[in-house]
Amino acid sequence: MSTAPNIVVVYADDLGYGDLGCYGGEAGVSPHLDALAESGVRATSWYSNAPVCSPSRAALLTGRHPVNTGVTQILGGARRTTGLPTEQTTVASMLREHGYATGLFGKWHLGVAPEYRPRAHGFDRFFGILAGCVDYYSHIFYWGQAGGTNPVHDLWDDDEEVWHNGEYLTSLITERAVEFIEQQQDRPFFCYVPYNAPHYPMHAPPEYLERFAHLSPDRQTMAAMIAAMDDGVGEILAALDRTGQRENTIVVFSSDNGPSTETRNWLDGTEDRYYGGTAGGFRGHKGSLFEGGIREPFLISYPAALPAGVVCDGPAQMSDVVPTVLALAGLPAASTVDGQDVSAMLRGESEAPSRPLYWSHADQLAVREGDWKLVLNPWLDFDRQLDTKVHLANLAEDPSESVDLTAAEPELADRLATGVREWYAGLRAGPGSD
Repeated sequence: MSTAPNIVVVYADDLGYGDLGCYGGEAGVSPHLDALAESGVRATSWYSNAPVCSPSRAALLTGRHPVNTGVTQILGGARRTTGLPTEQTTVASMLREHGYATGLFGKWHLGVAPEYRPRAHGFDRFFGILAGCVDYYSHIFYWGQAGGTNPVHDLWDDDEEVWHNGEYLTSLITERAVEFIEQQQDRPFFCYVPYNAPHYPMHAPPEYLERFAHLSPDRQTMAAMIAAMDDGVGEILAALDRTGQRENTIVVFSSDNGPSTETRNWLDGTEDRYYGGTAGGFRGHKGSLFEGGIREPFLISYPAALPAGVVCDGPAQMSDVVPTVLALAGLPAASTVDGQDVSAMLRGESEAPSRPLYWSHADQLAVREGDWKLVLNPWLDFDRQLDTKVHLANLAEDPSESVDLTAAEPELADRLATGVREWYAGLRAGPGSD
């Protein structure tokens, strides 16, 4: 058995900061993830690099800001030809160069054309969906397909389309991830498990719905979908235990963006916003650069080298995952990344890196510098934009960003606004701009 550490990254879809028990969510929803938090480090100020699916995933896998990956928006439907450019180096291709077996089980959403698929980006194995969402039982992609009249089936085993009609996709993803882990006995492995849960459509097996019959219908289904994913995480951890690899495996869990308020979540024929997920008291949802759209649950456990039961408050971003896991694995740093190695911060040996964190999405820009957070052209979700063009908050005093301090701190607001605009202009002028 290899002595190099294995790496498992589990990525949820549209999971809010407050949706897990260990982040103040419903009791009994996430016992396995709560236990994972106790076995390692729970970060409280970890951010996605984008408030939507595709650019967040590009940043996670490359260690780069979304603009530098060439993926700045949600990639389109099951027949589109755009995707993560093949010249972008992913953590899978980096690890494969060091002898790792690599597998992806779940949602890709970084291109459906053959030249953009997972196996073109360093993954030896792929099972899952290529586009953004599917029906959990038929695995058919409806969104954007001529009003649902031209559906496309989207379930793949490597490059072969496969049919598992009637089988719950969360369970299928778990089964393939566990199978991959149990097959790896002679090589270290990288197992990327991007569940599509709890992204719409809101589908959950009856046995999970029964667990949460005491909740309102929207919260009941959300809790059931999260619980099914949590059980999947439990099975993955059990497989690591069975194969004697848990001690020497880095396990990471996070989410791509905040909870969605899209009306298509519920499909109940109304125009009411969906509030099944929770951002845990933060302002904003999916699509917003307020905290609720980008601050995510983040857990990392590595029994051989990281402390257990630790809470880390230092700010970091998803682009830091690649350099951090490479450092924890004792592998050379990657020259292509924008993120930083924050393993010392996670071990409690240093403070958070002294740097501003930046975001861009559509016409929004945002920057966090210390406790200060500035958002330009802020949205609350995909459909609601504030009248104000600049919003400044002190997160230490006002984590919900409820009070705009722009008028009270005009010089600070001007400096932060100038800085984030200059950062964005520099990105747009460089390689990977679009």
